[in-house]
Amino acid sequence: MFVSHAGADRAWAEWVAWQLQDAGYEVELDVWHWGAGENFVLRMNQALEQGRMVALFSEAYFDTARFTTEEWTAVLAAREKWVPVRIEAVSVPPIVKPLLAPELFGLEEEQARGVLLRAVQGPPGAPHSPPGFPGNGGVGRLRQVGGTGPRLPGSLPRVWNLPSRNAGFTGRDELLVEVRTRLADTRQVAVLALNGWGGVGKTQLAIEYAYRFSGEYELAWWVRAEDTALIPEQLAALAVATGCARPDTPQAEAVAALGVELRTRARWLLIFDNAEDPAALAGYLPAASGHVLITSRNPRWHRVAAPVDVAVLARAESVALLQDRTRSLSEGDADRLAAALDDLPLALVQAAETLTAFTPDQYLALLERNASEATEDGTPPDYPHSLAAQVRVNMQRLAGQDPYAADLLRACALLAPEPFPLHACTPAGAAGVDGANSSSMAGMLSDTRAVRRVLTVVDRFGLARVVGGTFQLHRLTQAILRDQLTPAQHARAAGDASLLLAAAYPGDASDPATWPRWLDVLPHLLAIAPSELINSQARYAASLACWHLMERGNARTVLPRVEDLHRTWTSRLGPDHHDSMVAAVILSRALGSTQNHSRARALDEDILARKRRVLGDDHPDTLNSASNLASCLADLGLTEQARALAEDTLARQQRVLGDDHPHTLNTASHLASCLAEMGLTEQARTVAEDTLARQQRVLGDDHPHTLITASHLASCLADLGLTEQARALAEDTLARQQRVLGDDHPHTLNTVSHLANRLAEMGQTEEARAAGEEILARMRRVLGDDHPDTLNTASNLAIRLAEMGQTDEARALGEEILARMRRVLGDDHPHTLNTAGHLSNRLVDLGQTDEARALREEILARMRRVLGDDHPDTLRTADTLRDVRQPRTAN
Repeated sequence: MFVSHAGADRAWAEWVAWQLQDAGYEVELDVWHWGAGENFVLRMNQALEQGRMVALFSEAYFDTARFTTEEWTAVLAAREKWVPVRIEAVSVPPIVKPLLAPELFGLEEEQARGVLLRAVQGPPGAPHSPPGFPGNGGVGRLRQVGGTGPRLPGSLPRVWNLPSRNAGFTGRDELLVEVRTRLADTRQVAVLALNGWGGVGKTQLAIEYAYRFSGEYELAWWVRAEDTALIPEQLAALAVATGCARPDTPQAEAVAALGVELRTRARWLLIFDNAEDPAALAGYLPAASGHVLITSRNPRWHRVAAPVDVAVLARAESVALLQDRTRSLSEGDADRLAAALDDLPLALVQAAETLTAFTPDQYLALLERNASEATEDGTPPDYPHSLAAQVRVNMQRLAGQDPYAADLLRACALLAPEPFPLHACTPAGAAGVDGANSSSMAGMLSDTRAVRRVLTVVDRFGLARVVGGTFQLHRLTQAILRDQLTPAQHARAAGDASLLLAAAYPGDASDPATWPRWLDVLPHLLAIAPSELINSQARYAASLACWHLMERGNARTVLPRVEDLHRTWTSRLGPDHHDSMVAAVILSRALGSTQNHSRARALDEDILARKRRVLGDDHPDTLNSASNLASCLADLGLTEQARALAEDTLARQQRVLGDDHPHTLNTASHLASCLAEMGLTEQARTVAEDTLARQQRVLGDDHPHTLITASHLASCLADLGLTEQARALAEDTLARQQRVLGDDHPHTLNTVSHLANRLAEMGQTEEARAAGEEILARMRRVLGDDHPDTLNTASNLAIRLAEMGQTDEARALGEEILARMRRVLGDDHPHTLNTAGHLSNRLVDLGQTDEARALREEILARMRRVLGDDHPDTLRTADTLRDVRQPRTAN
């Protein structure tokens, strides 16, 4: 006889299985007999083939989509093997309604047992042999040999002092089953510690477990364990309740007698709620074979108990909790509230209570404005403190025990809710920060033992989660703590947070070797308010965090942040301050990378003028800004100006910094690209080859800047007709970019686009078209429809379509791209002019010679003005214009 049940109904399943065994049936129950990972449907089918199945119908049984319609149909075909019973009031699916399912719930235990056995046995009919002598009183075979099975689920043991059950308890079915499984598995320790954030529902989970599995125990006792001095009194009361001690028995004797008594029993449950100190509690844990649950914010119970992590609710559970308590709340509003409260159960319950006086939007606005105020009210009667009060009280206790630990948490209240890598804060990094000599935080970071002590204290209080040298505040706890800071505490926290960020600075933001370290600290550098970065080193780290994201291809994402940094520091420190100018340099690059070239140029020109005035013409920072302006001018298509500035800057950098300095090499790479744009391909190749060799030696083969130059060189080789060499270099560069930068980095996408062109040059037009379409789709998704790289790739795809004879499609795409380029880049940009030239070719292909001639005349006039008479593109356009003029002259 196989017992089929939902995981949440394990208590019923075990009761039913035991009753059937007691009645003489061979029983199979998954939680008793199956190994982890076995196929449920397969085992169920095997059970049906070998015998019969008792199905425990409940809401959970049908909620979990256990069977498909086809599987239910198979069940009905073998209905004589099915014995369904209802263990709660439930509406069964229509396909199952033909199955008669008697009710076990709401009955006394013997009544329920009788209903179950009659359902299994079926109609009695006439006996085929004389009935046996009923001298044993109908006692089952297990009870005849002294076996005691579980009581009917929901019935309470005689010895019981649990707090009232939470009628609104929602979710946690899987976690409850895990707790039951781990306690019931005799191969595992029977002491479990439920750990988690404050307000996550550890106490409520323990209470629900006790009620849900109350039928499994002869006694269950609740012990308030926060104050260990009060534990003996509560255990002595349990000794009296079990009869092993009298009310006047001395307390120590009663506790000792209880230990002896529990060793004679197996089915008991002790719950120690809100325990703090494992060492202090260890002496009160019975050395017997019952079950012990501990609830604690302190996760360090591994020496005395097996840990069970109690996380926040799943989103669906959070939504259900809110809607159960606030009937008029829509699912969408419940989801928004759950997200804002980060699915923390206590916060959700408080919010549900508060929503009687607020609309969801009003409550969310209050939460955004002041999380402490929003979580002050609505505390359930069975909880000692609101979430806001809980944070306040615990911080006061923490400050009294270890002021450094309190300072650390207050500092992190200003950072991101992700784990902070305290292990990355080196003593040397802290010592070099402005004001470090007078900072207690710097002193703490310089002492490894002090850091370990602080993390241990923070961990024990449960205000943050400590894992491997990192610690993390819960998002809502962090917001509440931030709102509870006094002005003096806030100022101190800003100083400490700035010191932490400066001490954790990962290094060169462009170097892939540092990127794993950047990953840990980046969320915090992006989250802290610019005004709270009070030392220059932290401000520099925050600016370089934006540069790092740009190097990773996320310029669009980072633009608002770097604009905020620049605006704040320019206002507070002045536009000539070093930190303001660092932010300005990065802002100009972000603007250029997001096609705001005119703003970028104006900012670059302003930065360069300021640095020349403040630092001098040949200062390395001044030269770096000159190189940035040259690159910006090239992006705008002002190649002559860009070349002149790049050549002057390169000569100065070679004299001041040396030929192999990374800044010198960056300028040389920009110059190579500029020369190529001007049609000076041989010169571009020479500069690119020299620069690439130097970058490979200085920066390494896989450095992003090395790979940019390699891509430039591949394009030069292709323009010189060295297609095989160009393709080989581009393929090598692409493989490195994919490994270092990822498939969707703008530089990677650009290289893929160039490779599609190489395929076309080698006569593989169909492959080139397919590659072009694929990369264009990716560029549109990653970069946007109007990004210059997207537009160039689309322009190349139009050429491929024309080469395959799809002239109308090529013209349509060419016209669309030309319109976008004129809007984004301007009428005179070299890329715009090249695309217009390609479109004129499509007009010729379609026989529209007059339109082609007019367009080429316009292109030629613009190229002569922008590129000069001798530029290869100008000369090529002049030749094509003569081609369309000759027929008219002959006529």
